[in-house]
Amino acid sequence: MEVSEEGTRRVQHLAQSGLSRVPPEYIQPLHTRPLFHTRTDPRNIPLIDLSFFDPTRRASTRESIASACRDWGAFHVTNHGVPLSLLDAIRRAGRAFFTECPMPEKLRYACSTAASEGYGSKMLATSDQQQDDAVAHILDWRDYFDHHTLPLSRRNPDRWPEFPPDYRDTVARYSDEMKILAQKLLALISESLGLRASCIEDAVGEFYQNITISFYPPCPEPDLTLGLQSHSDIGAISLLIQDDVEGLQVLKSGDDGGDKWVTVEPLSDAVLVLLADQTEIITNGRYRSCEHRAITNPDRARLSVATFHDPAKTVKISPVSELIDESSPAKYRDVVYGDYVFSWYTKGPEGKRNIDAVVLDS
Repeated sequence: MEVSEEGTRRVQHLAQSGLSRVPPEYIQPLHTRPLFHTRTDPRNIPLIDLSFFDPTRRASTRESIASACRDWGAFHVTNHGVPLSLLDAIRRAGRAFFTECPMPEKLRYACSTAASEGYGSKMLATSDQQQDDAVAHILDWRDYFDHHTLPLSRRNPDRWPEFPPDYRDTVARYSDEMKILAQKLLALISESLGLRASCIEDAVGEFYQNITISFYPPCPEPDLTLGLQSHSDIGAISLLIQDDVEGLQVLKSGDDGGDKWVTVEPLSDAVLVLLADQTEIITNGRYRSCEHRAITNPDRARLSVATFHDPAKTVKISPVSELIDESSPAKYRDVVYGDYVFSWYTKGPEGKRNIDAVVLDS
């Protein structure tokens, strides 16, 4: 079957074309290429059993969350209340769309810009200032489908795939469950700082939720590419599930002061929690957002589902007053979330440089 010019720009098509080398626009500069020989034990990410309905464990859960938020900015949760069958269903629906749906059908949902809803490949293109050749942007080795799911006024299932038949219903049900989980987690995170349960959610306001299903095809040169370049998420809290293929890595500060990339072990019944930049600002740096990336695999495709919970673009974010005093002054300037988003898409992700730009001089 002949594929349109737009279809040939999809990473999945490149991977299926039999190429033995990746195109230059996907090759990372030396300083950001994955170093597989330095990978660490994938079992280090904290695993927290929420057990929501056991009040005798709430205090110990808060303590575990506090430790994970300080040390990692990321942790797995089990007994999270989301039906495991729904986790399987959205993974299954996403994989069916990418692997079984013909390219012309996929392209019916193609998105026109980086932040728009639909099927795309170039969400996180960034400039490489250290290269002298003609490659102006480095692209991620992935395709994705981004869904606008909350508030309900943004949710239009007609913009989502009709294949497989349960796709739209599955995404809608998943959206609702992830919102409930995000609210529970932000309450526990607030309480772990001695704040009222609603503190962080009140600061964020009504959730603007997006669900991004990412598909990472096999890559012929995984040592040169990234499936998703290093960044911290820009909103409040992100909830992610994976299939059984390793690929997600988080950056962990070591006891010696050095940083190490840690591969996150896929757990089929767990949800990975990633703190995002606005929560770092709200908590005045007590908890840091998690820098992460995705590496590629030479043999197997990988799929992940990320659910982002962000403020409205008109919301002003600042450190909460309860965490500011003479001994702990504000570390971040106030920022209107829409301005933060604009800066992120203008400058590109590049680790945590966007939140570093709002740090106040000490």
